[in-house]
Amino acid sequence: MLKTTPLNAVHRAQGARMVDFGGWDMPVNYGSQIEEHHAVRTAAGMFDVSHMRVVDLEGDGARAFLRYALANNVDKLKDSGKALYSCLLRPDGGVIDDLIVYFLTEARFRIVVNAGTADKDIAWFRELIARHAPSLTLTPRGDLAMIAVQGPEARAAVWRVLPGSEAATAALKPFTAATFDGLFIARTGYTGEDGFELIGPAARLVELWSTLAAAGVRPCGLGARDTLRLEAGMNLYGQDMDETVSPLESGLAWTVDLASPRDFVGKSALLALARPRQFVGLLLQDKGGVLRAHQVVRTAQGEGEITSGSFSPTLGKSIALARVPPGVAEGDLVRVVVRDKELAARVVRPPFARNGKALIN
Repeated sequence: MLKTTPLNAVHRAQGARMVDFGGWDMPVNYGSQIEEHHAVRTAAGMFDVSHMRVVDLEGDGARAFLRYALANNVDKLKDSGKALYSCLLRPDGGVIDDLIVYFLTEARFRIVVNAGTADKDIAWFRELIARHAPSLTLTPRGDLAMIAVQGPEARAAVWRVLPGSEAATAALKPFTAATFDGLFIARTGYTGEDGFELIGPAARLVELWSTLAAAGVRPCGLGARDTLRLEAGMNLYGQDMDETVSPLESGLAWTVDLASPRDFVGKSALLALARPRQFVGLLLQDKGGVLRAHQVVRTAQGEGEITSGSFSPTLGKSIALARVPPGVAEGDLVRVVVRDKELAARVVRPPFARNGKALIN
């Protein structure tokens, strides 16, 4: 039996094509995936991301606990509402999940984790709490739903349908959040465009989805979300990283604080990693194929593998993220095995597109 979000009936009423996404019945598109993609790059689109899990951590010592539990350093969070992107690691440095943590007060943090890893994440957090901070309380918020409204016109659309919200959220910088009229509104997203992620009571979010749609915000499915995040150079858990690889081999070194003296789960394993593989972007040069996950990448330094690949609607070309041997450099030409043929691809530095513009030719 597939799990459903509170918006499931709305998606079906709007004609969405539904698919099994990690055990969830989710919309992949509402018609044209390409049009949905372009709507987000040029105007405003919205995604039901209620399958992701909101978890609240409360109690004295919450910051000290997260300082040890996460690879990124929560000491960077000084102001209430500030968010931090981080990896949750195994002791051997493998990535259990990538997540966002919000600082609310010294005794309360909000964590948003991926749908497919939520149960595993919560179990790991609880194991660490039992060992290191038994007074803390971890509460999964099954009562909450989540909508991502993304695109250059996204914030203005939210302000139109939520009178008074502009005054509360206009000054928000990226990766900050505020509370307005019972909603938690964060200036975050997974598309490479500006916008908000809205968290609130399930019934309220169902109503808000319909209000936003009536105001011209285009409903979008997981298909467009995937091409948007790939163009933006954003990782997808389970494809670009998982428990078998470290963040240093997944383009996520910037999320790992190895400079401060604090210890954290997985730190010693990361420090012991000799020559980590590189995580690069690829732009297909030849015609006759599309870059896809698991295709072999042949380089002068040895073989690598594509982790995510697709056709880019913004660039009009096929793009990919790949894990390759050390020594592969930006600008190098490599060969990708596509249906038993070797096609040329150029090594580039992601992102490929953001803020409505192609960044790579």
